[in-house]
Amino acid sequence: MHEREPESEKFKAAQSSAIHLHSRYNPQAEAARYIDSLALSDEIKCFILIEPGQGYIIPVLKEKFKNTIIIALHVNNSFPKAEIPVNYGTDSSSVQKFLDTHIRGIDTSQIKIIEWRPSLNYFEENYLILLKITAEYLKRMDAEKRTVAVFGKRWVKNFFKNLKLLNNTLLYKNVNVPVIVTGSGPSLEKSIPVIRNMQESCFLFASSSSAMALASAGIIPDMIIAADGGIWALQHIYPLFRDYYTNKNISLAVNLCAALPSQCRDTPFLVMNDGSLWQSIIFHELKIPSVVIPQKGTVTAAALELALLLSCENIYLAGLDLAVSDIRTHARPYGFDHLFDSVSGRFKPVYSQVFSRSLLMKEGGSMDVYAAWFKNELSLLPKRIFSLGESNKIFKAFTPSESESREKRDCFKILRLNDTNDFCGRGLSSLFSALKNSLYSGDLKAELIPLLFPGKSSITDNELETALREAALE
Repeated sequence: MHEREPESEKFKAAQSSAIHLHSRYNPQAEAARYIDSLALSDEIKCFILIEPGQGYIIPVLKEKFKNTIIIALHVNNSFPKAEIPVNYGTDSSSVQKFLDTHIRGIDTSQIKIIEWRPSLNYFEENYLILLKITAEYLKRMDAEKRTVAVFGKRWVKNFFKNLKLLNNTLLYKNVNVPVIVTGSGPSLEKSIPVIRNMQESCFLFASSSSAMALASAGIIPDMIIAADGGIWALQHIYPLFRDYYTNKNISLAVNLCAALPSQCRDTPFLVMNDGSLWQSIIFHELKIPSVVIPQKGTVTAAALELALLLSCENIYLAGLDLAVSDIRTHARPYGFDHLFDSVSGRFKPVYSQVFSRSLLMKEGGSMDVYAAWFKNELSLLPKRIFSLGESNKIFKAFTPSESESREKRDCFKILRLNDTNDFCGRGLSSLFSALKNSLYSGDLKAELIPLLFPGKSSITDNELETALREAALE
């Protein structure tokens, strides 16, 4: 049992709630019986306790699973402190940050949620909020794991390949200019007239998949976001250089793990660092300025994070449907349209192909995961992030002053990088040195092994160095 804290209102509240949450006669035995009834596997590496009340199940778990991480989520701070990591409250951002800190990198199949169900009857909705946040977080972690398993090695190869394209980077300053962020959802087409009217007074961030639809309407984004590592992402960028922006200056915000064409060589990059140690070490060694934007699994999420960093003003979202409209999956024109046209025929019409694709996207479930993330972001900043549409009345009239217009033009400064010819070699050497340093080697291996050796947990130092060298020199 926990030591009794000095009498206070909070402790009295905890005592009161304990009447409802635990046995009045032998709560320790009750906790032991409950844990035994769960038949928990020895393979579990982390337990997440949902409102464990006075925490009688904690010593039971510690005794049975001595090497397993145990963390707890409490509805409020009315309970005594436990000798395990604990988060108090139902604020989604706080809970997710707590989970990020303590379970990021653990396989979701080795994480077990343990509910203390009597707490549900007492705390009701707040208990369910904690459970929902945790379930959505684990679902997103699982989606990220599947993506890493498929694309991890390609991301590392892209990173070193894109170092060779990097000649000019962008330095930024925080501005007081409204921002429009565009995704490629079907509703973008209806928002284009509003975007065209407001573009001069707003900063326009476009995901690479939405840029073709904007360009076809004569709209040139202030910055295009490219963060997708899949080879198909090039289908969105090639036409921009080939057909639309041949005589225009384009700025790109890029994660260097993204798929980028060689035409980007002279394009200024605002480099996005995903916050990983291996990327940070290389950027530090090469003196490449970057902005930390953690991976969210979707380019539009990265665009929103970037907008929040760069501007203190309102942010308006267009084309972020995260849903299929009838059988339409994206705004038109779209980078994949020609793929359907090229294989169409009497027995495979374009309409049927689009219908099949819409079904796959509905059944895939990934859009639901991202929709949950966006819903959380919108709830945290209800007075600053808005949806932009043809019938939307919240887009306030905005007439920029001369100073505001000038601030939009001057928010980025191009920095010419020196000695870029050997970026790959120097970056690789910095990683090899860090892998030999006990301060960094453990964390570096935890990041790099899942990327280069999906499904494997034990890799020799020589194997890891060989894989890194192959990725850098390919």
